[in-house]
Amino acid sequence: MNHKVYYGLPREVMFCKKTLMSNQKPNSAVEFTHNKNSKKDTLKFDKKGISESWYYSRLKKKINYNLREKKLLKLLEKHRGKHGQYDCIVPGSGGKDSGYAAHVLKFKYGMNPLLVTWPPILYTTYGYKNFKNWINLGKFKNISAKRDEKTMKILTKLSILNLLHPFQTFILGQKIFAVKMAIKYKIPLVFYGEHEAEHGSLPIADNYESLRKKSFFTFKNLNKLHLGGVPIKKLETDYLLKKKDLEIFLPPSENLLENFPLEVHYLGFYLKWIPQETFYYAVENCGFRPRPFRTQGTYSKYNSIDDKIDDLHYYTTFIKFGVGRTTYDVSQELRNDHLTIEEGKKLIKKYDGEFPDRYFNEIMKYLNINPNYFHKLCNKFRSPHLWKKKKNSWELRHTANKDGADD
Repeated sequence: MNHKVYYGLPREVMFCKKTLMSNQKPNSAVEFTHNKNSKKDTLKFDKKGISESWYYSRLKKKINYNLREKKLLKLLEKHRGKHGQYDCIVPGSGGKDSGYAAHVLKFKYGMNPLLVTWPPILYTTYGYKNFKNWINLGKFKNISAKRDEKTMKILTKLSILNLLHPFQTFILGQKIFAVKMAIKYKIPLVFYGEHEAEHGSLPIADNYESLRKKSFFTFKNLNKLHLGGVPIKKLETDYLLKKKDLEIFLPPSENLLENFPLEVHYLGFYLKWIPQETFYYAVENCGFRPRPFRTQGTYSKYNSIDDKIDDLHYYTTFIKFGVGRTTYDVSQELRNDHLTIEEGKKLIKKYDGEFPDRYFNEIMKYLNINPNYFHKLCNKFRSPHLWKKKKNSWELRHTANKDGADD
């Protein structure tokens, strides 16, 4: 039977033989063009059933990082002391990756980075403590975005109601706020951490380039932009949001960069980036501490823990794409040879798709969404080719363990 397929996903569901990641996993997209009709580009597999991200993990072992570090040193020398008080910008909110990046740039390579933060929608207590430790222990200067709370709530609510994408407002700021600060303070060098392409979130060819594509943080035509799945003009007319309050959520125009030599780099291109190693480094040098309990939806404690909405975000990827937080974590650890396939399958079976109830009611109250309505909404976003309803419950048709409803 040909079941209806949502979001432009591949009709045939496959799981990478090496990483267990599904071919339904969407690639990173330009958030400010995202609307109800958007089609997803997804993780690519070869005829052997192996994903691009696995092949890159093997190629990564052959990279000459001594040579790449020399390129980094040349880049840093080009910018050191050339832009006033600060040499570069490091975006982050106190996680292990931004902690590692800022500390290494300052204390190993002698740079003076300015930290730029797009704060989480709802900080966790331990996430906020990590943020303060990051700044204070490294004696960094930090600029944090000041958003209009009403606008933030409305946009986050709309991103859930229209896109089932509770993290959109955070991802938007994560990608564009640092660029705006670079332009404002005339600091053209920006460093993010790990390259998205390493996870198969972008074409594998992007791993061979250290620069982030400008399409992720600039726009040409304001009329084509959407926030929360709604055109900008409609946000002003139908939701009475003010242009000055929406401005902080919007990317800079391409015109602003015509005469500004902006370079947005991935530090993970130059340095061997292993999540477990950045975690240990951040614990030792940046005052980073993991969650005091297991993260719901997975087995780990230290990844993406600063926002209460984070857990709900991964639950919605499970609903829309059949890919939960455990699958993301398992895939990463398989690529780094820290798990066996059988261990990964057991973890996915045990934790993937677990509902994150710890902060759920608080989030719904903050956004003024009825919890029961949220669950009904989730069912509307389940693609029929991924999900099968049995009596009063939903089951995935296909799983990495081959125990789905149609396996």
